[in-house]
Parts: sequence; structure tokens; C-alpha cells
Amino acid sequence: MKPVGLIARWKDRLPVTAKTPIVTLGEGNTPLVRADRVAQAVGLPPGGVHLKLEGLNPTGSFKDRGMTLAVSKAKEQGATGVLCASTGNTSASAAAYAARAGLRCVVFLPAGKVAAGKLSQAVMHGAEIVEVTGNFDQALAMAMEAAKKKGFALVNSSNPFRIEGQKTGAFEIVEQLGRAPDNHFMPVGNAGNITAYWKGYKEIGRAPRMFGWQAAGAAPLVLGHPVKNPQTVATAIRIGNPVSWKTAIDARDESGGEIGKVTDAEILAAYRFLAHEEGVFCEPASAAPVAGLFKLAKAGRVPKGVAVCVLTGHGLKDPGTTERFRPKIRRVKAGGAVRL
Repeated sequence: MKPVGLIARWKDRLPVTAKTPIVTLGEGNTPLVRADRVAQAVGLPPGGVHLKLEGLNPTGSFKDRGMTLAVSKAKEQGATGVLCASTGNTSASAAAYAARAGLRCVVFLPAGKVAAGKLSQAVMHGAEIVEVTGNFDQALAMAMEAAKKKGFALVNSSNPFRIEGQKTGAFEIVEQLGRAPDNHFMPVGNAGNITAYWKGYKEIGRAPRMFGWQAAGAAPLVLGHPVKNPQTVATAIRIGNPVSWKTAIDARDESGGEIGKVTDAEILAAYRFLAHEEGVFCEPASAAPVAGLFKLAKAGRVPKGVAVCVLTGHGLKDPGTTERFRPKIRRVKAGGAVRL
């Protein structure tokens, strides 16, 4: 039995036909869970905060939503391969879906700046890896040029099919919650995801306020200009010049929302809180929207109503970050008494 993914579920809202070869790993339909301890911490009532766990997609991140459609359309259009630049999650997803489709996959990665969990996925799925001595934005420029010359399908978020696939997250939230949230919080890196969710909400006639959160060391949308050398522990959003800049600003302005920044310390505090208090292990970038909610609470500015925070990737994507929180470990002899 073939896995039923989001293309089959939402085909009436996606640019597919009977001729589209659907490449799927069963993505989508990720859980929406209540986060009552987060709600309590920010002064909202029980049920006031929900977490959309996108780390439970097949390759462990939200990228699978767009990649299933982007790779399906690439195959339909006769592409012999796919190509992308990535801080990690896109490369893992592109490699997996290309393997599923029987296509070559080439990924351009900023050297030394991709978390081990993500790099290992790209390697094991057979991607051809090009390390760029520079940042993500430089890697993306090279990937775009290579795609033109080679005729491969570029599957970064500049690919419109990626946005189309990712908008289904908004459909799911409305379906799972029974209504649209009043406020939608999410991390912002290349800004394709906030663009996609806003597109999805608009298509079904819902309009939550969109709150995007960047890392303070990689906050071009907040600063109003590109950041030449972005720096943050949240590698997934370490991007200095987002491709979807304008549409992200449009989502903010049209929804009456906000795009703000949070420090690495605030991100890591939220990362730990989610794991310790809610039992949810996400990668650091995914904790940015919760860090943003905490920041608004501290300033007495928590928006009223129900908030959904999109956690874009699983914690095992970036296992190295957990070394910052090493517990005290007691060693005892086998069979000995342990005082608890």
C-alpha cells in the first residue's frame, strides 16, 4: 500500500493533474498539540497555545511539505535531477525525495555550518554534496547558476511548487483546531514558510495575525537590510538575505502581525522549556516562535486569543546543541543501591 501524502489529501487545492507522478513519503498530517505550560507561562488560559509538530514529517522537518510537490513536478516536467542550497533541512528533504523519484540530487552547503543530523541524511540518501566556503546566501547564488546551466530543477523555496505544498500546513491547522488560530507564530529564515502559510490561510478565507521570528544575529527583515555574515545557534534560520523577503513582509502587513527577533539565549531557553515542560524536542530554530511568545509576555504584549506555534524541525536534526545542557550523571556499581 502506497503512503497517502498531502498531495492526495489536498489535490483539489494544488497544481497537479492526472499526469503528475506523485512522489511521496507520506508527509503531512502532523500533530497539533496543546501546550498548556507554555500558555500558563505567558498568561494565556489552558488551550491558548498549540504546537504544530512539523518535525514529525518523514525527514524530520516541514521541508517535506513543499518537496513532495516540487519533486513530483520536476519528474513530470522531465528533469533528470534536482538541486538546492541548504542550511541542512532542505538538503535532507531534497535528497530523500530525489531518491524516492529516482533522480540525481546535488546540494550546495555552507562549509562547516550544517548540523550533523541534517548532513547525515543528505549523505545517506545519496546526494552529491558541494561544500561552499561561504554562507547560505552565497551557496544559493551558486546553486541557482548551476541549475540554469545543468537544467536541473531548483527546489529551494524560490520554487513556486514548494510554496504550494507548504501552504497545506495552514489547511491542517484549521482542520485540526476546528477554526483558524487568532495568532500564528513561526521561525523565519529564507521566509518561504511564512509566505506559504499566509497563502494557505488566505485561500480558505482565514486571517490570523502572522508573527515571524528571526534570530538576532540573522534578522534582515527586522533590520531592513541584508546581513552579510549571519550568526546564530539556530542554523536553520542562519540566513542573511531571504529569497521570500517581500512576500514575508506582505504576510506581516496584510495580517496585522509582526516580525521580530530573539537572541540565541532566548532561543535556547525556549528550546529547553519545550523539552522539559512539554515533552517536545525540537531543533533550536523551531524554538524561536516560542521564544518570541515569551518575549512578548515579558513586555506585556501577548496577543489575545489562541496562538499556534509552528515547530519546523525535530530536535535530532541538531544533536550537538544538547551538549550545552549536559546533566550531572551518577555512576554506580551494578547491583548496588541507588538513592533517589
